[in-house]
Amino acid sequence: MIIDFHTHLFPESICSGRECCCESEPAFELLYRSPTSRMVSAPELLAAMDADGIDTAVVFGFPWQDPELFKLHNDYIMEVVQKHPGRLIGFGCFDPSSREAPQEAERCLAGGLAGIGELAFYRSGIDADALDRLVPVMDICRERGRPVLIHTNEPVGHNYPGKTPNTLAQIYRMVKRFPANSIVLAHWGGGLFFFNLLKKEVKEQLRNVYFDTAASPYLYGSAVYSIAVQTIGAAKVLFGSDFPLLPPSRYFREMKAARLSSQDQDMICGLNAARLLNL
Repeated sequence: MIIDFHTHLFPESICSGRECCCESEPAFELLYRSPTSRMVSAPELLAAMDADGIDTAVVFGFPWQDPELFKLHNDYIMEVVQKHPGRLIGFGCFDPSSREAPQEAERCLAGGLAGIGELAFYRSGIDADALDRLVPVMDICRERGRPVLIHTNEPVGHNYPGKTPNTLAQIYRMVKRFPANSIVLAHWGGGLFFFNLLKKEVKEQLRNVYFDTAASPYLYGSAVYSIAVQTIGAAKVLFGSDFPLLPPSRYFREMKAARLSSQDQDMICGLNAARLLNL
């Protein structure tokens, strides 16, 4: 079974009318103002899954600031998950700074979604205020044994839309703040897994932390797979394509180039996700 742990879906009304959302949603405008920034709804994702041999995809929306928008979007995710059981697994998404974030987390999980994410702090980074705002949502997910997927990125290198001002120290403080939560750090956790090599503290702090591969072909050389297996272990890596940003086939080619063992590739491409999601 191949599970894509990181894909984005939008209701058709937003796909066809993105301009209406840009004025009041600066993070959305940053990422999706350009018509070349692809947005897809469920039929396009399912067709792509069939083309690349993906059995199941974890789907989520966007961390809207407007409660009406994130409720509409999460309703759509719940709807498509119900229509395609086994093929689509949904996460609830919203601005974690919203006063309604805890209630929306409760509503999404009660409505059949399997986790929360991709939560993001696009403008602030994961600073002290962001951590405080995360507390109620993380408490809810910890109590229910549900994973939380957090947007992170490498703090060096080239700039691109959606690259946040987070630092490795901020990401590390976050996982230390919530040691009992199952946390998935998107985009290789900004490289945090490299520090699993340190002899003190870090290995224990990362015990409940996973790293997804979303956007990897844009950010890292293919050797990142073999290096991650050596430093953090194959059991902590989750294949995520960030579709529709990139097709899954790009990732499979890079895993082949990295010469992963078939066992490691099976873990990364499905077994780890199945375990984390209790499938």
